[in-house]
Amino acid sequence: MARLLGLLLLGLVAAACADLISAPGGSDRPVGSGHPQPLDRIHQQAHDALERWADAVRENGGAAIEFTGDLTSQIGAWEPDVASNNEPALLAGALVAPEGLPTERPGKREVKWVDGKRVETQVLSAAAALEALIEDADAACRGCLPIVITEANLATGLAETSTGPAELPMWVFSVEGSAVRITRVAVDKGVTVDPPPWNAADPPVGISIAAAFGTPKSRTITAQFLGARDGGDKPCGASYTAEAVESDLAIVVIVTAIPGPTGDGGCPPDGRTREVEVRLEAPLGQRAVLEVRQGLPVPVLATAP
Repeated sequence: MARLLGLLLLGLVAAACADLISAPGGSDRPVGSGHPQPLDRIHQQAHDALERWADAVRENGGAAIEFTGDLTSQIGAWEPDVASNNEPALLAGALVAPEGLPTERPGKREVKWVDGKRVETQVLSAAAALEALIEDADAACRGCLPIVITEANLATGLAETSTGPAELPMWVFSVEGSAVRITRVAVDKGVTVDPPPWNAADPPVGISIAAAFGTPKSRTITAQFLGARDGGDKPCGASYTAEAVESDLAIVVIVTAIPGPTGDGGCPPDGRTREVEVRLEAPLGQRAVLEVRQGLPVPVLATAP
């Protein structure tokens, strides 16, 4: 009886594990799968893409850091003679560096949390950090004179993340005509993934999406791609379905075409932009969305333009 119970328990554990797809990259958080996924070529492409993305995120540890506080701050208070201009100008991202700033990356630096966790991350150049600061600004300032940046120095400072405060690299910008220093988190969250070599004699299969639409809370996203001009009820048309292959870092969208009848004399080569809904096992969150042919990321927007 004890042996029989042991075999039964082992079988239950194996069955439970079969319903989980471990997220690549050594993640502690597996992704649930409501149904078994086939192991055909296109699904293998999707899983390979998730593995490459996990490797790229691991290579740049900063890509996995979720910041919860402001990435831009300042040291000191604006002097009375410049405060009325510089306060709104900073919020609006009105900054210029007439003499230019270094474009070279400083190399990797360490991010340290108070609980002892450490990770190495790529660091933005001073020029790239200033550009990111300007792009993130979401306020307006009519008539503001731009703040002139004269120098940039790499330092360390504290920033809030989803796992607590962390000490990390920051660029400190000197300002013309003021003792105030403007700071910007220098962690590079960009991920560079190298697709597999292209084989013209045996190219990857599938339909590449061009963009995705959804919010971090979405459990359904909309994928946009180039498809047939008409629906599947018309000659040369097609209808489409889609599924997601997921990890805790990224989502690969597989679009399947269901072609309609072939038109007399063949079908025209041109198409039009089509959209299809994709159901997710978990909310979109901050995950990347990848196209299936080469595993490259596509823009993820809140709503379609």
